[in-house]
Amino acid sequence: MLGYTKWDNFLNVISKAKTACEVSGHEIQDHFADVGKMVDLGSGSQREINDIMLTRYACYLIAQNGDPAKQEIAFAQTYFAMQTRKAELIEQRLLESERVSARKKHQIREHSALVVNG
Repeated sequence: MLGYTKWDNFLNVISKAKTACEVSGHEIQDHFADVGKMVDLGSGSQREINDIMLTRYACYLIAQNGDPAKQEIAFAQTYFAMQTRKAELIEQRLLESERVSARKKHQIREHSALVVNG
């Protein structure tokens, strides 16, 4: 659990992440789904415990609200920062490519107009 040894401490981080989710205008239920899961007990029986299924966005918010002194949180924060930067670079390249393409189309039109008008 990202370096948290107590579920209650991790729930505090999840609570902060849910607040960030809600304040940013997203539905908490869309990103933090309360579920139950069965775990094996030492006696050989099973018991249902509460768990939460998370979207990528929820994981991001948890990483950002976690304790950066924990190696797992620091790794998650770095991972999301790097992924964000990669996405920014891809977006920048796409925009540059669109500009070059538009410029080429404009040059072709201008050249065609010069040839026609002689």
